[in-house]
Amino acid sequence: MGKENCTAVTEFILLGLSDAPEIQTCLLLIFLFIYGVTVLANLGMMALIQVSSRLHIPMYFFLSHLSFVDFCYSSIIVPKMLADILNKDKSISFLGCMTQFYLFCTCVVTEVFLLAVMAYDRFVAICNPLLYTATMSHRLCVELVSCCYLSGTVCSLIHLCLALEIPSYTSNVINHFFCDLPPLLSLACSDVTVNEVLLFTVAAFSEIFTIVIILTSYLFILVTILRIRSAEGRRKAFSTCASHLTAIVVFHGTSLSIYCRPSSGDSGDADKVATVFYTVVIPMLNPLIYSLRDKDVKEALRKVVGSRTHS
Repeated sequence: MGKENCTAVTEFILLGLSDAPEIQTCLLLIFLFIYGVTVLANLGMMALIQVSSRLHIPMYFFLSHLSFVDFCYSSIIVPKMLADILNKDKSISFLGCMTQFYLFCTCVVTEVFLLAVMAYDRFVAICNPLLYTATMSHRLCVELVSCCYLSGTVCSLIHLCLALEIPSYTSNVINHFFCDLPPLLSLACSDVTVNEVLLFTVAAFSEIFTIVIILTSYLFILVTILRIRSAEGRRKAFSTCASHLTAIVVFHGTSLSIYCRPSSGDSGDADKVATVFYTVVIPMLNPLIYSLRDKDVKEALRKVVGSRTHS
């Protein structure tokens, strides 16, 4: 691309998922419904954990922060996406684009580390149940969660600083429904090899580091469960991990397909679908997965609803 086609931009145009007018209304209704469920489910989970004393243990402390992160990064993306479906003007300012990317990246990296911390929590609970309360003290839980947020903030800040160094772009039209880094880099005029290598390296390191923690934790958990003699005991032990394992597989499976591979240029339709899944659908699924599979959550919800009804 010739240098004469490179310009500094003050705003970007987001093409969205599709420009076909016949499906815009359908997309609007689908994503409005998903976002409504996401907000209600995650805020509801946070409120339930706060008001129910039986859920005041480390496992649900981490779950409340997972719900908070899911609510945040869904709210960073979906309202703008809905507005773009409704309006012909799909522009977003340069500052708004960079802010959206920074906040989204912070939330996603935080969730990656938070899922690993939750795996460690399950390891302690099942493999060392008598020391669980002493090991997973409130101070340690706060420190672990703080490290998750700090990791997300630092990683996204590094990517943001490098992205701000890009002087010009070949176009201001982003073939995506939000300001993600790969489609932004595909429009850059200058050499963005450092950005792409850093994106791949940070994503790969975060995934490998957290997956090693998760696999190691669940390896010890599996060994401990197999040593339990009663079938009922094994079933109860596994049920405490099933929800978390489901959330891990769904989240990591989609994020790995996008970020932990060499850049392939412009974001294609397959990338858009995968991105929709982990940015829009997963924040809705996580609280539903935990509430449907976790007996303590269901019992706490039943008590809260029952007490409100009785009142």
